Amino acid sequence: MAKKGMSQHLKSLTAPTFWPILRKEYVWVIKPNPGPHPLNRCIPLLILIRDVLKIAENAREAKRVIFDGNVYVDGIVRRDYKFPVGLMDIVKISKADKSIRIVPYPVKYLWYVNIPEEEARLKLVRIENKTLVKDGNIQLNLHDGRNIVIKRFQSEPINYKTYDTLLIEIPSQTIIKHIPLEVNKLAIVIDGRNVGRIGKIININERTGMKRKHALITLEDLSGHRFQTILDYVMVIGEEKPLIKLYEG
Repeated sequence: MAKKGMSQHLKSLTAPTFWPILRKEYVWVIKPNPGPHPLNRCIPLLILIRDVLKIAENAREAKRVIFDGNVYVDGIVRRDYKFPVGLMDIVKISKADKSIRIVPYPVKYLWYVNIPEEEARLKLVRIENKTLVKDGNIQLNLHDGRNIVIKRFQSEPINYKTYDTLLIEIPSQTIIKHIPLEVNKLAIVIDGRNVGRIGKIININERTGMKRKHALITLEDLSGHRFQTILDYVMVIGEEKPLIKLYEG
């Protein structure tokens, strides 16, 4: 009989390197279900509760916390312990009275930052694509799998472009602010060797014949050091300072 789909299992040694698991003690590890984030850019809820936040001591306790409806991801109750949590997701654990945001982090790639209650409804999302839908409306396809439809005849038309960032309210998906990707904007690196670094965009080098996502971007951090990465690895987070909390302190 032919193989149907991808493997349903994941070995500890081949799991993403930023998962804080005991790779040589156990052969198998939880494999996240298909969802808003790819395998190499997400953390399953069970590992987040047990190994990252250490709210539970073992898988049974972590599953009980999740099954009881104590975990909210972007304002929605998630009872799937394999649900993938990724970039900029807001996770609230009602039982522990704790809210966190998943952010890019140097070396660890993805980690969390504690956020105040008033920020638990705010999320930054990046526009990955635009689609023309019924009645001439524009559908914005965002990095976390969600879609927002922009009416064709709105009172204040805004030119949304791919790789721009939106500050939205969750779970209603109401757009609060639009931050275009351009020079002098503040951005964070979400992938590559400079992941987690924050800097102001100094230059965007787009060449004819090159895909836009491979354009070279030069950024300058708070110390005045300049570094480069590609456009696909950058997410705008504000103008002079981040619109939301992205690091402790």
